[in-house]
Amino acid sequence: MQHKVLLIGAGSICPAHIQAFGALGDRAKVVGIVARHTESARQAIEAAGLDAVAYTDYRQAIEESGCDIVSVMTPPDSHCEITVWALEHGCHVLVEKPMAPSLAECDTMLDAARRTGNQLAVVAQSRCLTPIWRTKQLLDSGLPGKLLYTQVNSLWYRGRSYYDLAWRGSWATEGGGCTLVHAVHHIDLLAWMAGMPRQVTAMIGNVAHTNSEEEDLSMAMLRFDDGSFAQLTANLVSHGQKQALSFACENAVLEIPHALSADTPQENGFPRENTALLTELEAAYAAMPPLAYEGHAGLADNLLRAVDEGAPLISDGQAGRNTMELIMAIYKSASENAPVTLPITPDDPFYTRTGVQTRMPHFYKKTGFLSQFTHNEITLASSNMG
Repeated sequence: MQHKVLLIGAGSICPAHIQAFGALGDRAKVVGIVARHTESARQAIEAAGLDAVAYTDYRQAIEESGCDIVSVMTPPDSHCEITVWALEHGCHVLVEKPMAPSLAECDTMLDAARRTGNQLAVVAQSRCLTPIWRTKQLLDSGLPGKLLYTQVNSLWYRGRSYYDLAWRGSWATEGGGCTLVHAVHHIDLLAWMAGMPRQVTAMIGNVAHTNSEEEDLSMAMLRFDDGSFAQLTANLVSHGQKQALSFACENAVLEIPHALSADTPQENGFPRENTALLTELEAAYAAMPPLAYEGHAGLADNLLRAVDEGAPLISDGQAGRNTMELIMAIYKSASENAPVTLPITPDDPFYTRTGVQTRMPHFYKKTGFLSQFTHNEITLASSNMG
């Protein structure tokens, strides 16, 4: 069966989705692209050499295109509305991260998926990178021992002009700064690989981007029910963009990008390299077959297999919601200057978009309202995490 795919949004991430579904051969065909301006959709179609239709109204496009797969790449504030409409009109949905700007909207999307029985997948392309997949399997194998401490560095660099784009830098339209939009990749991996914490303590600030209401730096400490801890740092001021995760277990440390360390204590407690365990870990890691499709293509392939074969989603709606709950806990703790205990319930102000917007600090006044950049080359998180 060939699935008809409608892409909603013609921004900088659109080519990644075109390439992802294109990599699946005759299993999928992009039949249309939706953008606010017809010319943007046409340019995306022409650049990719697609036989597709340009639309400006996603409702019309869903009704007329005959699509059964919808890929949502619009700014986060519209994800819920578009996703629910698509699900309720017979489509399966792949929605870009962050899933939505609030937990209330995430739950609305999850409810629509349950009611309709259609698939809802959330983009988490780093899960579909072979080195990361292998590290996850190795961590779950028990060979490294119990996870004790996780360190996450979601370090990026963005110049001031990054926030000149109209929808960026505003709590109302973007929903958050580096924690929500950039660290979402690594927070997703943290929740996937270490689980959900019980308590979060955090602080945020804006140290360099004076044209943005939102944070460009955040730090958080996480406490888990099993006694383990995690530490997260995210910012937009780190030249080199060195992003990494480190999982300190009883017997070894697993790192992303890939690295392994293992020691055994000497009589005086000081370490000596455990070469036998290192050899065993490296052999187990290398023995795992590579993924057939990576990045966005891996998610596209997984969604089609979920629809056609009933395969479990690699990153489903609940996974997307878990990531958002961690982000909201960081924001709540930072704004209230106090630890936050999960879960965040519907009666909590940080459950809704309005509650978040009215309680988060507005560091600077939003300036710059470009509709698009002339030069818009981007670097995906997966480029730095393989």
